[in-house]
Amino acid sequence: MAIVSSTVINELKSTIKAIAVSGKGLLAADESTGTISKRFNALNIACTEESRRNYRELLLTTPSLEKYISGVILYEETLYQKSTQDISFPELLMQKKIIPGIKVDKGLIQLPGTDEKSTQGLDGLFERLKDYKAQGARFAKWRAIYSIAKNTPSRLAIQTNAEDLARYAAICQETGIVPIIEPEVLIDGDHTLDRCFNVSAEVLHTVFHKLYTHKVLLECVILKPSMVTPGNSCLQQISHQDIAEATISVLKQTVPSAVPTINFLSGGQSPLQAIQNLNAMHQNKTILPWNLSFSFARALQEPCMNAWLGKAENRNMAQEIFSKQVKLASLASVGKYEHGLESKQK
Repeated sequence: MAIVSSTVINELKSTIKAIAVSGKGLLAADESTGTISKRFNALNIACTEESRRNYRELLLTTPSLEKYISGVILYEETLYQKSTQDISFPELLMQKKIIPGIKVDKGLIQLPGTDEKSTQGLDGLFERLKDYKAQGARFAKWRAIYSIAKNTPSRLAIQTNAEDLARYAAICQETGIVPIIEPEVLIDGDHTLDRCFNVSAEVLHTVFHKLYTHKVLLECVILKPSMVTPGNSCLQQISHQDIAEATISVLKQTVPSAVPTINFLSGGQSPLQAIQNLNAMHQNKTILPWNLSFSFARALQEPCMNAWLGKAENRNMAQEIFSKQVKLASLASVGKYEHGLESKQK
């Protein structure tokens, strides 16, 4: 296990216990400035520090958010911002008994000698984590991506990203911060469900081998994988049950039972697709050792942002839509979502 003190291990376990709650998931509100700018621009919303603060305050102050969300991944900018009531966003979340988290990777860079990507941000991570923790963060996130094409992902990309995820996780645990391990197999392309299955299996197997090598305490990590799906331009007809069965099969083959919770990313699926696929996993009769839930970004936020449009007069309506969306995801995380429920929710 990780070479950390018993006091730190107890701290990590306390954070995990508060996050891995049946019926609750994570809100990923950690879009970089560049990413959220693209989404705002598409809706003609001015993207400024204040408009980003207003939008994220809208999300975090949604009434009854704590019924469905156990933790929020924040962007660094948001971690240091305050609400209109002059309360820091981490403190605002903790008042709701929601655990604040932080995105710590510094984005994607070209992997030398390839057309693939690796993730940067290990330099100075230990010092940054201590500062983030002082601001209230109790868990962190690091994203690696894998693109499926004829010759990718390469073994080099799989090994490099797994090594970096493991090093990041070990540093997090040393500082008392729970790491989210996010190996995202991208949905872009025309690959089949079987091809995604094989890539996902190799990626996850390699990640957990590296986590073991770096003595990461598996009882105190959160796995945030992509679901096993065909590419978004694949013509193969696939049901929600097919995706659920393929995803669960990969997890059973590669993820140790010590991992307490698996919180899926939505990864380019529509909000409805992500919720239906998660729900289908809970229709499976197999008893699984992990909590299966969500860590969605656009699948929770997109309807809300479309309603808000940067206008103060739309705030209440946007919060109502957001509350409905997180409730649907919560229902799916325990297998209680029903088709058509989104149009009936009040």
